[in-house]
Amino acid sequence: MPERERDRDRRIQDLGTLKAIAHPLRMNLYRALTIARTATASQLAGQVDEAVSLVSYHLRKLAEHGLIEEAEPQTTDGRERWWRPATDGVSIHDEDFSDAPEKAAAHTAASRLFFEQRADMYRRFLDERAHWGAAWNAASDSAEWLLKLTPDELTELSRRMYDLVREYEERGRAAVTAGDTGGRENVAVHTYAFPFRT
Repeated sequence: MPERERDRDRRIQDLGTLKAIAHPLRMNLYRALTIARTATASQLAGQVDEAVSLVSYHLRKLAEHGLIEEAEPQTTDGRERWWRPATDGVSIHDEDFSDAPEKAAAHTAASRLFFEQRADMYRRFLDERAHWGAAWNAASDSAEWLLKLTPDELTELSRRMYDLVREYEERGRAAVTAGDTGGRENVAVHTYAFPFRT
């Protein structure tokens, strides 16, 4: 499949696509493919510790919903099918799933799954922190801010944070493309911004 101008993010608005990505293994595969940019089922199977046949099945399900797509082969071995994310990311918004109870329930279940997987990633870092060394430990961050905002202010804050993360994402990809991989690791940035009452 030829290279094309990639969409920034795909906004998931239908229940079928939400359910497709809100599967624990599929979300892990989507995340691994986002990091790798292109990979085969065999390569991804090794990362998620599952059988190649099972990984292939779930990759096809993600492709059916336009979340991933076939990529140009990276080797001359024509037996392997290469995959890539169809966009740079996905977004899911509450307002797209709040008009029916079953849609709202699916959105809540998906959100909980994503949170648990992100929490597992952070727990793994905490367990392995001693092996990362002083520089990565000093650079890593965990913070909490308790603010008094309006919905409009929270929307603006989220957009500005999103734009800043995208700037660093593009910087990292450009550096890797230019061959500057020294000292670079995959970095997860998770934020949660929500109202609460005491």
